[in-house]
Amino acid sequence: MERALVILNTFSEDRARLTLADIAHLTGLYPSTILRLSGSLARFGYLHRDENGQFRLGPTPLRLGQLYRQAFDLTEYVRPALARLSETTGETAAFYVRDGEQRICLYRHHAPRMIRHHLEEGAQLPLDRGAGGRVLLAFTGGTDPASAAIRARGFAVSLGERDPETAAIAAPVHGANAAFLGAIGIVGLRSRFEGGGIDALTQALRAEASDLTHRLGG
Repeated sequence: MERALVILNTFSEDRARLTLADIAHLTGLYPSTILRLSGSLARFGYLHRDENGQFRLGPTPLRLGQLYRQAFDLTEYVRPALARLSETTGETAAFYVRDGEQRICLYRHHAPRMIRHHLEEGAQLPLDRGAGGRVLLAFTGGTDPASAAIRARGFAVSLGERDPETAAIAAPVHGANAAFLGAIGIVGLRSRFEGGGIDALTQALRAEASDLTHRLGG
């Protein structure tokens, strides 16, 4: 079983068709072993060998991929990420998506602190103010210098843009094929985001954004 999976994993976007010699070189398996395993893979639709002797993936991986996409639920990945982020930083964590010229708080996890920023799921917020909104703009076609700077830096910081007493940091989250999915962010009292504390908060946020992106196939 493991060797059969090794064979399938040799295929990629730039290696859609492979010869027997190619697969042997990439896997380190003997050609006789590859031929034996490829027979079973072909019978179940995982592999196809054309008249020129080249191998390519069969229809079964596509069918399984479609089933995975139908069963895929962003919630089961984002909610644990927000919980970890809130626990690490002590701030309210949220995940935003763009909806026209606004942004929606799709998921949130409130901070354990008594004094915290309160945010409801489903809340509509400005797209042109706040760290989450600026990240959404930057990664959905924003051409202004601020958007370019956010894309280059990989995160956005907002100090008192929507509310003079609050601050936020947000970073992009991507999925398969580098598709932009939304912005993950933390929000809290501005006093806790100023000074040296902002570096630790930014580091924690970017680490969780990177991990979430990886879990989502990005």
